[in-house]
Amino acid sequence: MLVDRVIAPYFETNCWVLATGVGQECVIVDPGIAKPNLVKDIIEKVSEHNLKPVGILITHGHLDHIFSVLPLTKQTPMRTFITGDDRFLLTDPTGAIDKGGVSEQLISAFGGDNFKEPDDVVEVKDFSHFEIAGLEIGAIFAPGHTKGSVIYTVDNQQLISGDVLFAGSIGRTDLPTGSASQMRKTLRERILTLPDDLNVLPGHGGQTTIAIERVRNPYLQDDFLNQNGR
Repeated sequence: MLVDRVIAPYFETNCWVLATGVGQECVIVDPGIAKPNLVKDIIEKVSEHNLKPVGILITHGHLDHIFSVLPLTKQTPMRTFITGDDRFLLTDPTGAIDKGGVSEQLISAFGGDNFKEPDDVVEVKDFSHFEIAGLEIGAIFAPGHTKGSVIYTVDNQQLISGDVLFAGSIGRTDLPTGSASQMRKTLRERILTLPDDLNVLPGHGGQTTIAIERVRNPYLQDDFLNQNGR
């Protein structure tokens, strides 16, 4: 399997590119923020491997993960996969960010009226499976970072974890639609139940594995997972 990435200049969000191999169709994950957008960098990356983008997987609707969805699909028409709970953020990304924060300032600077749904949106279902670009994708709902966060397995080899799980850490839960209690439930029931040999492709930072995180990640240990609170 071919796995590569473009790192967006704002928030250093990983935009993963996955394909069965060079010269094949590919999926794009979480096209993030650049000025004017990340499209040029993504096209350069897929051209480097002679790939044809046919789908976009969105892990959640935060601005740094969806900013370039619309311009990318305008240049290369393809399906966009997202959960129903986070779909509204495609048109209103302010619905899950701090008012007056950096993300809202970026929306204002880049043009807040430019957010519209791409033409072809598919709402993924919990534990659903679908094939795209020759890859078998499994969707697992993972609320906590946002209400509609989702993680994706790819050919039972890779886990696209978005901002649910990082190497040594997890995503924040204090933004609108986030929930610390939901995150702990997700970590217990949706992350720790995954096979150790899954390679993890997070929304920020480097790759890891479920086996490594199970042992080393402080947020996957009982003293954190058994806390009470919102």
